[in-house]
Amino acid sequence: MKSALVTGGAGFIGSHIVDALIDDGFTVSIVDNLATGKERNINPSAHFYKIDIRDEKLSDVFDREKPDIVFHLAAQMDVRKSVEDPSYDADVNVRGAINLLENSKRTGVEKLLFSSTGGAIYGEPETFPVKEDHPIRPLSPYGLTKFVFENYLGLYERLYGFKYTVLRYPNVYGPRQDPHGEAGVVAIFSQQMLTGVQPKIFGDGNKTRDYVFIEDIVKANMICIEKGEGEILNLGWGKEVKDIEIFEAVRDAVGANVEPFFAEPRLGEIERISLDASKAEKIIGWKPTIPLKEGVRRAVEFYRNLLAK
Repeated sequence: MKSALVTGGAGFIGSHIVDALIDDGFTVSIVDNLATGKERNINPSAHFYKIDIRDEKLSDVFDREKPDIVFHLAAQMDVRKSVEDPSYDADVNVRGAINLLENSKRTGVEKLLFSSTGGAIYGEPETFPVKEDHPIRPLSPYGLTKFVFENYLGLYERLYGFKYTVLRYPNVYGPRQDPHGEAGVVAIFSQQMLTGVQPKIFGDGNKTRDYVFIEDIVKANMICIEKGEGEILNLGWGKEVKDIEIFEAVRDAVGANVEPFFAEPRLGEIERISLDASKAEKIIGWKPTIPLKEGVRRAVEFYRNLLAK
């Protein structure tokens, strides 16, 4: 039986990957300091370690669990916080990731799958949708630190033959996303509308992102256990969706009668993005399948049920 270690496995995306791995017969261990992850997301069949990826004791987890494959999702992921405190951002997203990488190399991990960002790594795009060879000009330390670790993976491949795949995510949404976090506008709007709070849109509502439902993101990760070696792959629909369109989709799913109010744009956030995933389709046979309205409906239903408990 193969074993997998998932950093950030108590978080939104990580917990869904853990579930899929367990369903597929993997022995799974989770490393998460619960800074943003939730205990309720932890699959009871997984071995859970409440530990920071920067901690020296991470080596004990590797020695005990001996993972064949590592999924690295743990991160400082708040764009605004990265602008306000770039040292902390780099400490977690670079130093912590190197600690993970060194332990992976030391214990003979077969492959590391890295959850990177397509939304923050490119900066303001010159062309749409954005391909992987687009210039890298991030507008936040968060985007920069993700790119730095991508390059560490490439370096370790050249030096040691270390195997990896980088997945550059779009805006991922769906059940378990934290409605109280900085990211996750579908979750935030859902929670606000379901509790009678007027939603806030930063900017004029025309800012765009590429939205992919969590189920499709998990599929890409599972495929890359066996495919995509040494590749950097965008995941996305290749479609721009405006903030106001997301607001309206959530409002329709909730059945609310509410208008947003508009606030000042946030520093470090790009205005427009969509990701070209044709390379992922060609190399690993992946493309998204869950339409936006269906995905939003599923997400809203999750938050509705959560609030009813």
